[in-house]
Amino acid sequence: MIANDGSHSLITLAFGLLTVAAVMGFTLWWAVRKEKLTVVDTAWGLGFIAVAVVSLVVTGYGDGMPGPQLFLFLLVLIWGARLAIYLQVRNSGKAEDPRYQALAGADGRSFTEVALRRVFIPQGVAMWLVAIPVMVGMNNEGTGTVQAWLGFVVWAVGMVFETVGDWQLASFKNDPDNQGKVMDRGLWQYTRHPNYFGDACVWWGIWIVAASSWAGVATIVGPIAMTVFLTKVTGVPLTEKGMRESKPGYDEYVRRTSSFIPMPPKKEAEGPQHAA
Repeated sequence: MIANDGSHSLITLAFGLLTVAAVMGFTLWWAVRKEKLTVVDTAWGLGFIAVAVVSLVVTGYGDGMPGPQLFLFLLVLIWGARLAIYLQVRNSGKAEDPRYQALAGADGRSFTEVALRRVFIPQGVAMWLVAIPVMVGMNNEGTGTVQAWLGFVVWAVGMVFETVGDWQLASFKNDPDNQGKVMDRGLWQYTRHPNYFGDACVWWGIWIVAASSWAGVATIVGPIAMTVFLTKVTGVPLTEKGMRESKPGYDEYVRRTSSFIPMPPKKEAEGPQHAA
């Protein structure tokens, strides 16, 4: 194991928390100004980049940055930038996401109160938890070559699933002939959520890179939190609730297609395809 006594990691975690608060605070102000909660989607990827930058500065690797810290930073930068750009392009000029529309009118509360309590505080907490491997990993003195490659491979698999899945879905939606249909082509025939599966893989890969110290191993809470959020809290449950309500063929798609981990579609359930 590579040295990391944990004391410096605690300082990095504290600065990371302040960074998350600043990112979410600014985004909350912007959301209230625009009366649009969807802006938090773009801030999600950018927030992780901000945490990675601050972690580098706090750990003292701003000058003469060694390879392991730069490697970890680049993994976060590439993932966060792609996600932020994709979500910004997808949401730009469009109405509020239905998931956020339901929240905005909940319980007769003000927009600001709903935004703070139901969106920005929960997402801020989630961001900090998921980013723990980055903050702690920046304090490691190095990463074994085999371990670094293993983490990179898992991260790369996640990036492929997330990027290709998003591209396939966007192309599907842009075809007027597919209106009202279910996306069950490409990666979407093996998992109902290739983008979420990819997200989880990315953060398991980052954890593998960070786990070159005992403190880094303990940050497994990060990828676990991301996986739980995606499969049990905000990702799959909210998405599928909306799909079942709006897509008449979605239940059949659910019966033949794996929810999260890519698997061959169930042959016994095969039949007429593409009815959202």
